Amino acid sequence: MASATYTARAIVLRKTKLGESDLIVTLLAQDGSQVRAVAKGARKPSSPFAARLELYSSVDLLCSEGRSLDIVKEARIASSHERLRRDLEHAACAAPMAELLDRVTQEGLANPRLFALTEAALDALDGALAPQAPAVCAAHLLKALAFSGLRPSLSSCAVCGADVPGGADAGTVVPLSFCEGGVVCPACRPSVEAQGVPAAAVAWCRALMGSTFAEIAELDVPPSASFAVLRFCQQWAHEHVGANQKSLNFLFTCGLF
Repeated sequence: MASATYTARAIVLRKTKLGESDLIVTLLAQDGSQVRAVAKGARKPSSPFAARLELYSSVDLLCSEGRSLDIVKEARIASSHERLRRDLEHAACAAPMAELLDRVTQEGLANPRLFALTEAALDALDGALAPQAPAVCAAHLLKALAFSGLRPSLSSCAVCGADVPGGADAGTVVPLSFCEGGVVCPACRPSVEAQGVPAAAVAWCRALMGSTFAEIAELDVPPSASFAVLRFCQQWAHEHVGANQKSLNFLFTCGLF
C-alpha cells in the first residue's frame, strides 16, 4: 500500500547528515509544530534538494508518511533568505533563532504564532543592515519564548504581582529572578533568589517585546542594548528550557559587532 502524502509549508531549522548522501531536515511547520523528515540523496550535487532545503529558507513540501521519519518527495522555495547564509553577520544572528526553535517546538504540538513570528523575523533580518541584525535576533528570541509559554514578567513582580518601576537610568539595576519568572519588587526581594539586572536591559526587553519588526527597525537599537537583551535571553532559556545555546556563545565571542 502506498504511503499517505501531504503538503506543508515549513522553515528549515537544521540539517543532519544521514548515511552517504541523505539528510534529515528539522522543520518548523506552518502550524508551529516540529517536523523531521528525510531528504534522500539531498547531499548529491545533482539532487534537486541541494539548493531547495537550505537553512532558514521557507519551502513548500510534498512529503510521504514514514514509519519513524517522513520522506521529502518534492520541495519548492517560497522564500530563500539567501543573505542569512551568505553574510557572516546575518548568519550569526539567524542561528540562535533556529537553535531556540529546535528546542522549544515539538512534533505534533501546534503553535501557529511561532511560524508567523519566525517568517516575519527572517524577512526582517534579511533586509536589515548588519548593525541592526542583533536587535532582530533578540526580539525574535524574546517573542518566541513568550509564545512558547515562557514569557518573562518585566513590569510586574513575578512573586506578588505588584508593579515594578521601569526606570532605565544608567547604573541602576532591577532585582530579577530567573527561576521565579521575572522582575521582583522590593518587598519580595529578600525571600527569593534574585540578581541585579541593569534597568536599561529590562527596559529594552520591554521595548523589543512590544514592538513589531518594522518598529524595531525605526528604533535604531544600539548593539550594546541588543547584546544585553541577548544575554538575558540566554540565561532565560538556560533556566526554563535547559538550553545552552552554542550559537549565542559564538555571537558573543565572534567580534563581528
